[in-house]
Amino acid sequence: QVQLVESGGGTVQADGNLRLSCTASGITFRVSAMGWYRQAPGKERELVATITSGWRTNYSESVKGRFTISRDDDKNTVFLDMSKVKPEDTAVYYCNGPGEINSYPGGGYSYTASRYWGQGTQVTVSS
Repeated sequence: QVQLVESGGGTVQADGNLRLSCTASGITFRVSAMGWYRQAPGKERELVATITSGWRTNYSESVKGRFTISRDDDKNTVFLDMSKVKPEDTAVYYCNGPGEINSYPGGGYSYTASRYWGQGTQVTVSS
């Protein structure tokens, strides 16, 4: 049984920092690609960041340069370090995995979400 459990959400002031964590069970984590998504009120869920088992990473343009995704395979945990947060980062953040990776020539890749999602953690950025 796959379980993804997020933690670390909360309220933070604009330009502040926050770290989200997602601990997985029921999967072979070290060979799994993982992703973070978010959903703001009235909007569709969107991809924020992904990381492959080989530590290749991708970010949405809206968070590139401010957020960092990383992983600890010994702890079956994927992290999202959020810095210089903005009010528009306010959303429920969801962990997903193991995602399907399609690699492109030149090193790029795409991530297709699995059907497994965490319960979500609320991030609110106050201005």
